[in-house]
Amino acid sequence: MNLDLVFGALADPTRRAIIERLRAGDLSSGDLAEPLPISRPAVSQHLKVLEVAGLITRSKSAQRRIVSLNADKLSGATEWLLAAHEEWQQRFDNLDDILAEDAPKSARHPEDQRTN
Repeated sequence: MNLDLVFGALADPTRRAIIERLRAGDLSSGDLAEPLPISRPAVSQHLKVLEVAGLITRSKSAQRRIVSLNADKLSGATEWLLAAHEEWQQRFDNLDDILAEDAPKSARHPEDQRTN
């Protein structure tokens, strides 16, 4: 899987809107284009980018072109993000531990500071 293509395709808000609509089920190209504030040729270009990234497939059904979401490609991107998130979280936890060790005792427990 080419994550660069997937994330590049998802970088555009119009393409994310298309993906979001396809999560509910297959739609025709015309149905996808209808609510978008861009021309049908522009929608077609966005669909081409999503198709090259493997996020959608297009097929013909009579006179209509049906667009389907390829959730497997989204799953691959999700797996990568989750793995990266776990690594980043571990690094932040390690940093918290280091900062806690270096902090003066009074700064760690301000409630322990008492004035007599």
